[in-house]
Amino acid sequence: MEQKRNRITTWLRESITARMGVVGFLLLILLIPLSFVQNLIEERGYRQENVVREINSKWGDEVLLSGAILKVPYKKISKVTFFNEKTNQNEQQINERITYAYFFPDDLNINSKVTTKPLNRSIYKSVVYTTDINVDGSFPKIDFSKESISEENILWDKITLLIQTSNLKGIRNSAVIKLENDELAMTPIYKPNTQNTLQLNSIESEPLKNAKAIIEKDTNFKFNLTVNGSQSLKFIPIGKTTNAKMESNWASPSFDGMFLPEDGSREISENGFKASWKVLQINRQFEQEFYGNLPDLREFAFGTNLIIPVSEYAKSERASKYGILVIGLTLLVFLLIQLVSKIYIHPFQYVMIGLALIMFYTLLISISEHSSFLKAYIIAAASVLALITLYSKTILNGYKFALMIGGSLLCLYGFIYVIIQLEDYALLVGSIGLFLILAFVMFFSKKIDWNNS
Repeated sequence: MEQKRNRITTWLRESITARMGVVGFLLLILLIPLSFVQNLIEERGYRQENVVREINSKWGDEVLLSGAILKVPYKKISKVTFFNEKTNQNEQQINERITYAYFFPDDLNINSKVTTKPLNRSIYKSVVYTTDINVDGSFPKIDFSKESISEENILWDKITLLIQTSNLKGIRNSAVIKLENDELAMTPIYKPNTQNTLQLNSIESEPLKNAKAIIEKDTNFKFNLTVNGSQSLKFIPIGKTTNAKMESNWASPSFDGMFLPEDGSREISENGFKASWKVLQINRQFEQEFYGNLPDLREFAFGTNLIIPVSEYAKSERASKYGILVIGLTLLVFLLIQLVSKIYIHPFQYVMIGLALIMFYTLLISISEHSSFLKAYIIAAASVLALITLYSKTILNGYKFALMIGGSLLCLYGFIYVIIQLEDYALLVGSIGLFLILAFVMFFSKKIDWNNS
């Protein structure tokens, strides 16, 4: 029995196949703590998202603006014929109800200046903004012939103007709209959010003064809003011709929505950006007047997302996805050195090396929460590299192979950092790097005597 045990021990220590099997098994075992680290990174990322969402909700959510819109109430009269059993005759009943017509402007000009600033809570940071929005335009002469609405059915003393926005809470000034020479104060209209999603709420002006005379000719309007917001600023192009300009000190805009800025109008630098849009009625699929209900036109909005460049948690998560590659290649290098030098490395020592490599990710995520990702990456990589190099010197009996291990890890961590920074070329560079690593392993493995496998 003792001889059989010794033969098994000798086979495990000397057989190439056995040693490769042990290292492969240990690699699978090390995937367990690596998955725990990946879950930790994901959890911290969710925590950041929740804190940022809470900060934004208190300051002001994303801003979506539509207006001004002319709202005209009128009486809609219908006749209903019914049989009266008492008189045994057909009779008519006249029903009258109030409905609304909505008219959009011919010209709509929007100028917005966006000033961003960071808000911090503990270690988390969000970017919010305050925007000054100046809007002017003109309504055409209103024609009611499309619906055959007679003048006597129009409620002239209740005609108003509407502005729709997704962020009433963020408005920081008294909303007043100027129509020709009249200034009309505006008040909000309550609309419950039953779906807990982004919705447009209306603020409505007081009734127009001398409305009949105003809507029978082209009429100019303008209004100014100062709004606190976050994440994005967008507009709905309700004008027959809509011109919009946006200027900001934010250097990482993401132009979004149905329409992009005009060619040549985008200027992006480290000091901010400028952009302008021009949208014609023929570019979008809705008319200039609606009767009955005002439709939801959010799908036609355009504007800018004020995005934060890739967060530290996203970078850490991308780095952790290469964890199996780092651990696998490092253990493979140790295995190749063991096979070439005939130095025995105990499975426990492989586990210690693997755990040290996993510690890189916990160091990375914890340090990056208090510093930049680059500094965190350098500190974590240098710490793990130094630890494994010194440990390798002990188990490999000298500096020759230890320095080889350290150089391999240095190249590997540098290669992964380059991939993380790349966006469009990450797959290309990664594929080339893996090809070169495979070529090196194939070349190095020629020195191994496979006869003892």
